[in-house]
Amino acid sequence: MFLYIDVYKRVPMTELTISEARKALLDLPEKLARTPERALTITRRGQPVLAILPWEFYESIVETLEILGDPQMVTALRESLEDLKRGRVVSHAEAKKRLGV
Repeated sequence: MFLYIDVYKRVPMTELTISEARKALLDLPEKLARTPERALTITRRGQPVLAILPWEFYESIVETLEILGDPQMVTALRESLEDLKRGRVVSHAEAKKRLGV
């Protein structure tokens, strides 16, 4: 059984040549903040060579890879998804009560 999580909807990335990216570098963080795109593709001679993405998105990718690289975490995630699928859930209030919070 494979675990697949669609962490974001695939949106075509804006492509910039290296020359265009060099000219726009200082404005790229704001550009990414204003658009639904999660990253920019940087090309050289028409071929993708780099991706530029917001730091928070990069961190989320790294964290996801760390979780998916840990067999115990993957097992726990699969079990949690199965619990959700079967309706084995508790309310927030009940969880707090059980944890004594």
